[in-house]
Amino acid sequence: MIYKLYPYILNNNYFDKFHDECGIFGIYSPYKVDTFSLIQFGLFALQHRGQEACGFSVLRDGFIISHKSEGLVLDFFRKISNSECYHGNAVIGHTRYSTEGGQSKKNIQPFFGEDSYGKSIISIVHNGNLVNAKNIRKKLESKGISFISEYSDSEVILRLIQKYLSESDNSLEKAIQKTTIDIKGAYSVIVLMDNKMAAFRDPNGIRPLCYGMLNEYTYIFSSETCGIDSVGGFYVRDLLPGEMIIVDQKKSIQFSLLTEKKNTKKRICSFEYIYFSRPDSLIENVNVYKIREKSGEKLYEQHPVEADVVIGVPDSGVPASIGYSKASGIPFKPILVKNKYIGRSFILPKQEMREKMVNLKLNPILDEIKGKRIVIIDDSIVRGTTSRRLVYILRKAGAKEIHFRSASPPIIGPCYLGVNTPSKKDLISYNHIDKKNIERILNVDSLEFLSMNNLIDILGSVHYCFGCFTGNYPVQKN
Repeated sequence: MIYKLYPYILNNNYFDKFHDECGIFGIYSPYKVDTFSLIQFGLFALQHRGQEACGFSVLRDGFIISHKSEGLVLDFFRKISNSECYHGNAVIGHTRYSTEGGQSKKNIQPFFGEDSYGKSIISIVHNGNLVNAKNIRKKLESKGISFISEYSDSEVILRLIQKYLSESDNSLEKAIQKTTIDIKGAYSVIVLMDNKMAAFRDPNGIRPLCYGMLNEYTYIFSSETCGIDSVGGFYVRDLLPGEMIIVDQKKSIQFSLLTEKKNTKKRICSFEYIYFSRPDSLIENVNVYKIREKSGEKLYEQHPVEADVVIGVPDSGVPASIGYSKASGIPFKPILVKNKYIGRSFILPKQEMREKMVNLKLNPILDEIKGKRIVIIDDSIVRGTTSRRLVYILRKAGAKEIHFRSASPPIIGPCYLGVNTPSKKDLISYNHIDKKNIERILNVDSLEFLSMNNLIDILGSVHYCFGCFTGNYPVQKN
């Protein structure tokens, strides 16, 4: 049989993964702290949630100062020479992977609002996606409210809050309450003003947001607990679906629900556990690593196979492969070596060089593959292009058999609630309902996906968003 390496360009599509829109982070203290270092540590811990751009807003002596740019977190901070100017008592920040609005610099967060004198009076960071943002923006623009971004649902949230602040005697709590009546979709948001900070989630809690403490008076908000850990803080709990928390300079904290409890239904994105979140994070107080390891165990129980070695696709496929190894007794070996320094937008003009690129990102240890029956586990199969290339690598290295396992169910639908996903026509499982067809396309000896029942069993609840697996979403697109 001739194994063909399909042509490709190493860009966003090459990675053949769902991409989360962003990570958000914030710290509020009544006293001046090293906000420059703290936001750098927090955003670096959340770098996996967005690599296109980052930014932050610092509250210093009653003034909000913002700084943002394209690029990775450490590169971004390395270029800032006057770091002492960004020491204050509060800071919010954002790592960006674009969904709505594209990659223009105008769409980089935080977004901030100014008073009539040009002074920044409010700044926000947002993770998620609104399904009715375009309609709201049109209405606001018709009332003379101007926008900076080409299109960003995050700026829509900001302009709504600004509008309602002016109508509510500058009450941030009332402004947010009115804003959440208007907006629909997935949102976790942190808002900074000159005397307080607020954090809130949508009524389904689709995107994650938790809070912790750095000390008795210093509060931390983060998309994941790894952000809290990165600054030496301790995790308290996740915000509830539809909850708002406000902290202020009076050392007080205020909790409230933005909607009636009966209208809140927890539907956090199940892909947070499968792929998005760092394995050392807790999401809704559930250990991400353990969920991934259990998925590997369930995969073996679901469909045992005889093999010589189990390997995982770095990085998110590794915990599942360790779980599969534990359940089966087949040894796990880190045979695929990942180059962690490869660029995200590596584009080569010549076909000959593009074909060589497959070995630059992932390269196998040949002696551990030749003549072996291999089980390879990845967190998911989206388009199938990356999976196909991995199989090509293993076939070329002399694998005797290849059994592919996905640590998630077949993906049959796109996500419009804060995740950058392909359209249905690009999803291999949507186009090929018969698993045997996918086996032929990938050129594997067998293929198994984690069943929906097993995923629900692992998570311990049906209170999650499974839209990309079932086509049923907690919020319907307009």
